[in-house]
Amino acid sequence: MDNRNHSFKILIVDDEQEYRETLTLILKSNGYVTQAVNSGHEALYKLKNEKFHLVLTDLIMSGMNGIELLEIIKKDYSGTEVIIFTGYGSVKNAVEAMKKGAFTYFIKSHDPEELLMDIRKLIKLIDLEHKTALLTEQRNPKFMLNTSNEKFKKTLEVARKASVSNANILILGESGVGKEVFSRYIHYHSKRRDKPFIAVNCHAFSETLLESELFGHEKGAFTGALERRIGRFEAAHDGTLFLDEIGDTSFDTQIKLLRTIEDKKIERIGSNQSIDINFRLICATNQDIYQMVADNNFREDLFYRISTITIKIPPLRERKEDLPELIDFFFKKIQNELKKDIELIEPEVMRFLLNYHYPGNIRELKNIVERLVVLSDKGTVRTEDISDIKSVKNLTSKGDRIKGLKEFRRQVESEYIQDILQVCNYNMTETSKVLGISRRQLFNKLNEYGLR
Repeated sequence: MDNRNHSFKILIVDDEQEYRETLTLILKSNGYVTQAVNSGHEALYKLKNEKFHLVLTDLIMSGMNGIELLEIIKKDYSGTEVIIFTGYGSVKNAVEAMKKGAFTYFIKSHDPEELLMDIRKLIKLIDLEHKTALLTEQRNPKFMLNTSNEKFKKTLEVARKASVSNANILILGESGVGKEVFSRYIHYHSKRRDKPFIAVNCHAFSETLLESELFGHEKGAFTGALERRIGRFEAAHDGTLFLDEIGDTSFDTQIKLLRTIEDKKIERIGSNQSIDINFRLICATNQDIYQMVADNNFREDLFYRISTITIKIPPLRERKEDLPELIDFFFKKIQNELKKDIELIEPEVMRFLLNYHYPGNIRELKNIVERLVVLSDKGTVRTEDISDIKSVKNLTSKGDRIKGLKEFRRQVESEYIQDILQVCNYNMTETSKVLGISRRQLFNKLNEYGLR
Protein backbone atom coordinates (compact mmCIF):
# COMPACT_ATOMS: atom_id res chain seq x y z
CA MET A 1 0.00 0.00 0.00
CA ASP A 2 1.35 3.43 -0.97
CA ASN A 3 1.89 5.73 2.02
CA ARG A 4 0.58 8.65 -0.05
CA ASN A 5 -2.90 7.10 0.16
CA HIS A 6 -3.12 8.13 3.81
CA SER A 7 -3.22 11.79 2.82
CA PHE A 8 -5.40 11.41 -0.30
CA LYS A 9 -8.98 12.35 0.55
CA ILE A 10 -11.97 11.01 -1.39
CA LEU A 11 -15.63 12.01 -1.12
CA ILE A 12 -18.21 9.47 -2.33
CA VAL A 13 -21.58 10.82 -3.51
CA ASP A 14 -24.39 8.31 -4.13
CA ASP A 15 -28.02 8.06 -3.06
CA GLU A 16 -27.77 4.24 -2.89
CA GLN A 17 -26.68 3.36 0.64
CA GLU A 18 -25.47 -0.14 -0.19
CA TYR A 19 -23.13 1.02 -2.96
CA ARG A 20 -21.84 3.90 -0.80
CA GLU A 21 -20.95 1.49 2.00
CA THR A 22 -19.34 -1.04 -0.36
CA LEU A 23 -17.19 1.61 -2.07
CA THR A 24 -16.21 3.14 1.27
CA LEU A 25 -15.04 -0.26 2.52
CA ILE A 26 -12.98 -0.91 -0.63
CA LEU A 27 -11.31 2.50 -0.59
CA LYS A 28 -10.55 2.49 3.14
CA SER A 29 -9.04 -1.00 2.88
CA ASN A 30 -6.64 0.50 0.32
CA GLY A 31 -5.62 3.23 2.73
CA TYR A 32 -7.59 6.17 1.35
CA VAL A 33 -9.17 8.78 3.64
CA THR A 34 -12.82 8.42 2.67
CA GLN A 35 -16.14 10.07 3.49
CA ALA A 36 -19.55 9.45 1.95
CA VAL A 37 -22.73 11.50 1.47
CA ASN A 38 -26.08 10.74 -0.17
CA SER A 39 -26.66 13.85 -2.31
CA GLY A 40 -24.98 16.53 -4.38
CA HIS A 41 -26.15 19.27 -2.00
CA GLU A 42 -24.58 17.47 0.97
CA ALA A 43 -21.38 17.05 -1.06
CA LEU A 44 -21.18 20.80 -1.70
CA TYR A 45 -21.62 21.48 2.02
CA LYS A 46 -18.69 19.13 2.71
CA LEU A 47 -16.53 20.75 0.03
CA LYS A 48 -17.23 24.20 1.41
CA ASN A 49 -15.76 23.22 4.77
CA GLU A 50 -13.16 20.63 3.85
CA LYS A 51 -10.59 19.96 1.11
CA PHE A 52 -10.96 16.74 -0.93
CA HIS A 53 -8.62 15.58 -3.69
CA LEU A 54 -11.26 13.51 -5.47
CA VAL A 55 -15.05 13.30 -5.64
CA LEU A 56 -16.57 9.99 -6.79
CA THR A 57 -20.13 10.75 -7.78
CA ASP A 58 -22.98 8.76 -9.25
CA LEU A 59 -24.27 10.17 -12.50
CA ILE A 60 -27.99 9.70 -11.86
CA MET A 61 -29.26 10.83 -8.44
CA SER A 62 -32.43 12.41 -7.15
CA GLY A 63 -32.17 16.18 -6.75
CA MET A 64 -28.81 17.33 -8.09
CA ASN A 65 -27.32 14.87 -10.60
CA GLY A 66 -23.65 14.07 -11.15
CA ILE A 67 -23.22 16.42 -14.13
CA GLU A 68 -24.58 19.39 -12.18
CA LEU A 69 -22.32 18.57 -9.25
CA LEU A 70 -19.33 18.24 -11.61
CA GLU A 71 -19.96 21.66 -13.15
CA ILE A 72 -20.07 23.37 -9.73
CA ILE A 73 -16.92 21.59 -8.53
CA LYS A 74 -15.00 22.58 -11.67
CA LYS A 75 -16.16 26.17 -11.28
CA ASP A 76 -15.67 26.69 -7.52
CA TYR A 77 -13.23 24.00 -6.29
CA SER A 78 -10.20 23.93 -8.56
CA GLY A 79 -7.78 21.25 -7.44
CA THR A 80 -10.58 18.76 -6.74
CA GLU A 81 -10.90 16.05 -9.40
CA VAL A 82 -14.11 14.17 -10.25
CA ILE A 83 -14.73 10.57 -11.38
CA ILE A 84 -18.24 9.72 -12.50
CA PHE A 85 -19.62 6.22 -11.89
CA THR A 86 -22.65 4.93 -13.71
CA GLY A 87 -24.48 1.94 -15.14
CA TYR A 88 -24.16 0.56 -18.69
CA GLY A 89 -27.21 2.45 -19.91
CA SER A 90 -25.75 5.92 -19.38
CA VAL A 91 -22.16 5.51 -20.57
CA LYS A 92 -22.79 8.10 -23.30
CA ASN A 93 -23.68 10.67 -20.61
CA ALA A 94 -20.55 9.71 -18.66
CA VAL A 95 -18.42 10.43 -21.72
CA GLU A 96 -20.10 13.82 -21.97
CA ALA A 97 -19.12 14.39 -18.34
CA MET A 98 -15.45 13.86 -19.26
CA LYS A 99 -15.79 16.63 -21.85
CA LYS A 100 -16.91 18.88 -18.99
CA GLY A 101 -13.85 18.09 -16.89
CA ALA A 102 -14.35 14.68 -15.24
CA PHE A 103 -11.09 12.74 -14.92
CA THR A 104 -12.75 9.52 -16.12
CA TYR A 105 -15.83 7.36 -15.54
CA PHE A 106 -16.34 3.94 -13.96
CA ILE A 107 -19.12 1.43 -14.67
CA LYS A 108 -20.57 0.16 -11.40
CA SER A 109 -20.75 -3.48 -12.45
CA HIS A 110 -17.05 -3.65 -13.38
CA ASP A 111 -14.22 -4.93 -11.20
CA PRO A 112 -13.42 -2.30 -8.51
CA GLU A 113 -9.73 -2.82 -9.32
CA GLU A 114 -10.33 -0.74 -12.47
CA LEU A 115 -11.44 2.17 -10.30
CA LEU A 116 -8.44 1.71 -8.00
CA MET A 117 -6.12 1.78 -11.02
CA ASP A 118 -7.70 5.04 -12.21
CA ILE A 119 -7.23 6.57 -8.74
CA ARG A 120 -3.58 5.52 -8.71
CA LYS A 121 -3.12 7.13 -12.14
CA LEU A 122 -4.70 10.32 -10.82
CA ILE A 123 -2.37 10.41 -7.81
CA LYS A 124 0.66 10.01 -10.08
CA LEU A 125 -0.62 12.78 -12.33
CA ILE A 126 -1.19 15.12 -9.37
CA ASP A 127 2.33 14.33 -8.07
CA LEU A 128 3.78 15.08 -11.50
CA GLU A 129 1.90 18.38 -11.76
CA HIS A 130 3.06 19.34 -8.26
CA LYS A 131 6.70 18.56 -9.08
CA THR A 132 6.46 20.48 -12.35
CA ALA A 133 4.94 23.49 -10.57
CA LEU A 134 7.64 23.30 -7.87
CA LEU A 135 10.39 23.14 -10.49
CA THR A 136 8.86 26.08 -12.37
CA GLU A 137 8.68 28.10 -9.15
CA GLN A 138 12.31 27.27 -8.33
CA ARG A 139 13.44 28.38 -11.79
CA ASN A 140 11.22 31.47 -11.87
CA PRO A 141 10.56 32.38 -8.24
CA LYS A 142 8.46 35.39 -7.31
CA PHE A 143 10.25 37.60 -4.81
CA MET A 144 8.40 40.35 -2.96
CA LEU A 145 11.48 42.47 -2.28
CA ASN A 146 10.28 45.82 -3.62
CA THR A 147 11.15 48.55 -1.17
CA SER A 148 11.10 52.29 -0.56
CA ASN A 149 13.39 51.92 2.45
CA GLU A 150 16.98 53.10 1.93
CA LYS A 151 18.44 50.62 4.42
CA PHE A 152 16.68 47.70 2.77
CA LYS A 153 17.74 48.92 -0.70
CA LYS A 154 21.39 48.79 0.40
CA THR A 155 20.85 45.28 1.79
CA LEU A 156 19.39 44.15 -1.54
CA GLU A 157 22.28 45.74 -3.42
CA VAL A 158 24.79 43.78 -1.33
CA ALA A 159 22.82 40.57 -2.02
CA ARG A 160 22.79 41.23 -5.78
CA LYS A 161 26.54 41.87 -5.86
CA ALA A 162 27.24 38.82 -3.70
CA SER A 163 25.11 36.56 -5.90
CA VAL A 164 27.50 36.69 -8.88
CA SER A 165 30.40 35.39 -6.78
CA ASN A 166 30.94 32.01 -5.15
CA ALA A 167 31.74 33.59 -1.80
CA ASN A 168 30.20 32.07 1.34
CA ILE A 169 27.44 34.30 2.69
CA LEU A 170 26.11 34.72 6.23
CA ILE A 171 22.63 36.24 6.57
CA LEU A 172 21.73 37.79 9.93
CA GLY A 173 18.37 39.04 11.14
CA GLU A 174 15.52 38.48 13.55
CA SER A 175 13.20 35.53 13.21
CA GLY A 176 10.70 36.04 10.40
CA VAL A 177 12.55 38.73 8.40
CA GLY A 178 12.87 36.46 5.36
CA LYS A 179 16.38 35.02 5.51
CA GLU A 180 15.48 32.02 3.35
CA VAL A 181 13.78 34.29 0.80
CA PHE A 182 17.03 36.26 0.60
CA SER A 183 19.06 33.09 0.15
CA ARG A 184 16.77 31.97 -2.70
CA TYR A 185 17.05 35.45 -4.23
CA ILE A 186 20.85 35.16 -4.17
CA HIS A 187 20.72 31.66 -5.70
CA TYR A 188 18.31 32.81 -8.42
CA HIS A 189 20.63 35.64 -9.46
CA SER A 190 23.74 33.44 -9.43
CA LYS A 191 25.28 31.30 -12.19
CA ARG A 192 23.92 28.27 -10.31
CA ARG A 193 20.26 29.26 -10.73
CA ASP A 194 19.46 26.19 -12.88
CA LYS A 195 21.03 23.85 -10.32
CA PRO A 196 19.51 22.65 -7.01
CA PHE A 197 18.77 24.94 -4.08
CA ILE A 198 18.80 22.80 -0.94
CA ALA A 199 17.63 24.25 2.39
CA VAL A 200 18.28 22.69 5.80
CA ASN A 201 16.99 24.02 9.13
CA CYS A 202 19.74 22.98 11.57
CA HIS A 203 17.44 23.65 14.53
CA ALA A 204 14.94 21.02 13.35
CA PHE A 205 17.31 18.05 13.86
CA SER A 206 19.14 16.50 16.77
CA GLU A 207 22.94 16.39 16.47
CA THR A 208 22.94 12.77 15.22
CA LEU A 209 20.10 13.28 12.75
CA LEU A 210 21.60 16.52 11.44
CA GLU A 211 24.87 14.76 10.64
CA SER A 212 23.00 12.08 8.69
CA GLU A 213 20.87 14.72 6.98
CA LEU A 214 23.91 16.70 5.84
CA PHE A 215 26.41 13.97 4.98
CA GLY A 216 24.16 10.99 4.21
CA HIS A 217 24.85 7.40 5.31
CA GLU A 218 25.52 3.94 3.98
CA LYS A 219 23.22 0.98 4.45
CA GLY A 220 23.79 -0.54 7.90
CA ALA A 221 25.80 2.47 9.17
CA PHE A 222 23.62 2.51 12.30
CA THR A 223 20.42 0.98 13.63
CA GLY A 224 17.60 1.85 11.27
CA ALA A 225 19.87 2.65 8.29
CA LEU A 226 18.12 0.20 5.97
CA GLU A 227 19.42 1.72 2.74
CA ARG A 228 21.95 4.21 1.44
CA ARG A 229 20.89 7.85 1.87
CA ILE A 230 22.28 10.80 -0.08
CA GLY A 231 22.96 13.78 2.18
CA ARG A 232 22.11 17.43 1.54
CA PHE A 233 25.69 18.32 0.61
CA GLU A 234 25.59 15.80 -2.24
CA ALA A 235 22.08 16.89 -3.23
CA ALA A 236 23.37 20.48 -3.52
CA HIS A 237 26.21 19.51 -5.91
CA ASP A 238 26.77 22.34 -8.42
CA GLY A 239 23.99 24.30 -6.68
CA THR A 240 23.44 26.16 -3.41
CA LEU A 241 23.21 24.78 0.12
CA PHE A 242 21.36 26.95 2.63
CA LEU A 243 21.99 26.17 6.31
CA ASP A 244 19.41 28.00 8.41
CA GLU A 245 19.92 28.45 12.17
CA ILE A 246 23.64 27.60 11.86
CA GLY A 247 24.09 28.92 15.41
CA ASP A 248 22.23 25.89 16.79
CA THR A 249 24.83 23.36 15.61
CA SER A 250 27.03 21.52 18.12
CA PHE A 251 30.81 21.90 18.27
CA ASP A 252 31.28 18.42 16.76
CA THR A 253 29.05 19.30 13.82
CA GLN A 254 30.83 22.65 13.43
CA ILE A 255 34.18 20.83 13.11
CA LYS A 256 32.80 18.59 10.36
CA LEU A 257 31.25 21.57 8.58
CA LEU A 258 34.57 23.43 8.69
CA ARG A 259 36.41 20.46 7.18
CA THR A 260 33.81 20.08 4.44
CA ILE A 261 33.86 23.79 3.54
CA GLU A 262 37.67 23.78 3.35
CA ASP A 263 38.13 20.51 1.43
CA LYS A 264 34.89 20.43 -0.61
CA LYS A 265 34.74 16.71 0.17
CA ILE A 266 32.40 14.62 2.32
CA GLU A 267 32.25 11.09 3.65
CA ARG A 268 28.89 9.44 4.21
CA ILE A 269 28.39 7.99 7.68
CA GLY A 270 29.64 4.41 7.61
CA SER A 271 32.01 5.02 4.67
CA ASN A 272 35.67 5.99 4.32
CA GLN A 273 35.28 7.02 0.69
CA SER A 274 35.68 10.75 0.00
CA ILE A 275 33.18 12.33 -2.39
CA ASP A 276 34.05 15.57 -4.19
CA ILE A 277 31.30 18.19 -4.03
CA ASN A 278 30.91 21.63 -5.56
CA PHE A 279 28.44 23.89 -3.78
CA ARG A 280 27.78 27.49 -2.85
CA LEU A 281 27.16 27.92 0.89
CA ILE A 282 24.71 30.39 2.43
CA CYS A 283 24.15 30.30 6.19
CA ALA A 284 21.74 32.21 8.41
CA THR A 285 21.00 32.75 12.08
CA ASN A 286 18.78 34.95 14.24
CA GLN A 287 21.24 34.73 17.14
CA ASP A 288 24.00 37.18 18.05
CA ILE A 289 26.73 35.09 16.45
CA TYR A 290 29.43 37.64 17.28
CA GLN A 291 28.63 37.18 20.97
CA MET A 292 28.51 33.41 20.52
CA VAL A 293 32.05 33.51 19.13
CA ALA A 294 33.19 35.74 22.00
CA ASP A 295 31.61 33.33 24.52
CA ASN A 296 33.21 30.32 22.82
CA ASN A 297 29.80 28.95 21.86
CA PHE A 298 30.59 29.05 18.15
CA ARG A 299 33.93 28.24 16.52
CA GLU A 300 35.76 31.35 15.42
CA ASP A 301 37.45 29.60 12.47
CA LEU A 302 34.06 28.38 11.16
CA PHE A 303 32.57 31.84 11.61
CA TYR A 304 35.23 33.39 9.38
CA ARG A 305 34.75 30.63 6.80
CA ILE A 306 30.98 31.15 6.46
CA SER A 307 31.00 34.96 6.62
CA THR A 308 33.07 36.09 3.64
CA ILE A 309 30.10 38.35 2.99
CA THR A 310 27.66 39.22 5.79
CA ILE A 311 24.17 40.52 5.07
CA LYS A 312 22.00 41.89 7.89
CA ILE A 313 18.30 42.13 7.08
CA PRO A 314 16.49 44.95 8.93
CA PRO A 315 13.31 44.07 10.85
CA LEU A 316 9.94 45.06 9.41
CA ARG A 317 9.39 47.78 12.05
CA GLU A 318 12.37 49.66 10.53
CA ARG A 319 10.84 49.70 7.04
CA LYS A 320 7.22 50.63 7.66
CA GLU A 321 7.04 52.55 4.39
CA ASP A 322 6.96 49.13 2.69
CA LEU A 323 3.88 47.95 4.60
CA PRO A 324 1.20 49.06 2.08
CA GLU A 325 2.78 47.11 -0.77
CA LEU A 326 3.53 44.07 1.42
CA ILE A 327 -0.04 43.99 2.75
CA ASP A 328 -1.43 44.20 -0.78
CA PHE A 329 0.96 41.46 -1.97
CA PHE A 330 -0.04 39.00 0.78
CA PHE A 331 -3.77 39.66 0.38
CA LYS A 332 -3.55 38.89 -3.36
CA LYS A 333 -1.32 35.87 -2.86
CA ILE A 334 -3.45 34.29 -0.13
CA GLN A 335 -6.74 35.03 -1.89
CA ASN A 336 -5.36 33.14 -4.87
CA GLU A 337 -4.14 30.23 -2.74
CA LEU A 338 -7.41 29.90 -0.78
CA LYS A 339 -9.67 30.65 -3.77
CA LYS A 340 -11.46 33.40 -1.81
CA ASP A 341 -12.29 36.87 -3.10
CA ILE A 342 -11.92 39.91 -0.84
CA GLU A 343 -13.99 42.88 -1.94
CA LEU A 344 -13.73 45.07 1.17
CA ILE A 345 -11.21 45.55 3.99
CA GLU A 346 -12.79 47.57 6.79
CA PRO A 347 -10.86 50.83 7.47
CA GLU A 348 -10.02 49.89 11.09
CA VAL A 349 -8.37 46.66 9.88
CA MET A 350 -6.15 48.54 7.44
CA ARG A 351 -5.23 51.11 10.10
CA PHE A 352 -4.22 48.31 12.41
CA LEU A 353 -2.14 46.53 9.75
CA LEU A 354 -0.28 49.76 8.92
CA ASN A 355 0.47 50.66 12.55
CA TYR A 356 1.12 47.27 14.18
CA HIS A 357 4.68 46.66 15.46
CA TYR A 358 5.15 43.12 13.95
CA PRO A 359 7.56 41.56 16.45
CA GLY A 360 7.39 38.43 14.25
CA ASN A 361 8.30 40.47 11.15
CA ILE A 362 7.27 39.40 7.60
CA ARG A 363 6.23 35.94 8.78
CA GLU A 364 3.81 37.44 11.30
CA LEU A 365 2.37 39.83 8.70
CA LYS A 366 1.74 36.91 6.32
CA ASN A 367 0.11 34.84 9.09
CA ILE A 368 -2.17 37.73 10.12
CA VAL A 369 -3.30 38.36 6.54
CA GLU A 370 -3.91 34.65 5.97
CA ARG A 371 -6.01 34.48 9.10
CA LEU A 372 -8.04 37.53 8.03
CA VAL A 373 -8.73 36.01 4.62
CA VAL A 374 -9.78 32.70 6.17
CA LEU A 375 -12.14 34.44 8.61
CA SER A 376 -13.52 36.89 6.04
CA ASP A 377 -17.27 36.74 5.51
CA LYS A 378 -19.01 37.46 2.20
CA GLY A 379 -15.87 39.08 0.80
CA THR A 380 -15.36 41.42 3.76
CA VAL A 381 -12.37 41.50 6.13
CA ARG A 382 -13.91 42.57 9.42
CA THR A 383 -12.58 44.58 12.36
CA GLU A 384 -13.80 41.95 14.85
CA ASP A 385 -11.29 39.44 13.45
CA ILE A 386 -8.29 41.47 14.69
CA SER A 387 -9.58 41.90 18.25
CA ASP A 388 -7.27 39.31 19.85
CA ILE A 389 -4.22 40.65 17.97
CA LYS A 390 -5.07 44.18 19.11
CA SER A 391 -5.25 42.99 22.72
CA VAL A 392 -1.60 41.90 22.47
CA LYS A 393 -0.65 45.28 21.08
CA ASN A 394 -2.46 47.04 23.92
CA LEU A 395 -0.35 45.32 26.55
CA THR A 396 1.69 48.50 26.32
CA SER A 397 0.37 52.00 25.86
CA LYS A 398 2.28 52.41 22.59
CA GLY A 399 2.79 49.68 19.98
CA ASP A 400 6.33 50.91 19.24
CA ARG A 401 7.34 50.25 22.87
CA ILE A 402 7.00 46.50 22.38
CA LYS A 403 10.41 44.82 22.35
CA GLY A 404 11.52 41.46 21.05
CA LEU A 405 12.61 39.00 23.73
CA LYS A 406 16.25 39.26 22.66
CA GLU A 407 16.21 43.07 22.92
CA PHE A 408 14.55 42.89 26.35
CA ARG A 409 17.19 40.44 27.61
CA ARG A 410 19.98 42.72 26.39
CA GLN A 411 18.49 45.70 28.22
CA VAL A 412 18.05 43.79 31.49
CA GLU A 413 21.52 42.24 31.25
CA SER A 414 23.15 45.60 30.56
CA GLU A 415 21.47 47.23 33.56
CA TYR A 416 22.33 44.31 35.84
CA ILE A 417 26.03 44.33 34.86
CA GLN A 418 26.14 48.08 35.54
CA ASP A 419 24.65 47.52 39.01
CA ILE A 420 27.15 44.76 39.89
CA LEU A 421 30.06 46.92 38.70
CA GLN A 422 28.97 49.64 41.11
CA VAL A 423 28.58 47.18 43.98
CA CYS A 424 32.11 45.83 43.33
CA ASN A 425 33.57 49.34 43.01
CA TYR A 426 34.35 48.62 39.36
CA ASN A 427 36.76 45.82 40.26
CA MET A 428 36.72 43.69 37.09
CA THR A 429 37.95 40.49 38.74
CA GLU A 430 35.40 40.71 41.55
CA THR A 431 32.59 41.63 39.16
CA SER A 432 33.32 38.65 36.87
CA LYS A 433 33.29 36.31 39.90
CA VAL A 434 29.93 37.61 41.09
CA LEU A 435 28.48 37.28 37.58
CA GLY A 436 29.94 33.81 37.13
CA ILE A 437 31.74 34.66 33.87
CA SER A 438 35.40 35.13 32.88
CA ARG A 439 37.11 38.52 32.75
CA ARG A 440 37.30 38.20 28.96
CA GLN A 441 33.57 37.60 28.74
CA LEU A 442 32.94 40.58 31.02
CA PHE A 443 35.12 42.82 28.82
CA ASN A 444 33.19 41.63 25.77
CA LYS A 445 29.89 42.48 27.49
CA LEU A 446 31.14 45.95 28.39
CA ASN A 447 32.16 46.58 24.79
CA GLU A 448 28.88 45.16 23.45
CA TYR A 449 26.69 47.33 25.68
CA GLY A 450 28.98 50.39 25.63
CA LEU A 451 29.49 50.29 29.41
CA ARG A 452 32.43 51.93 31.18
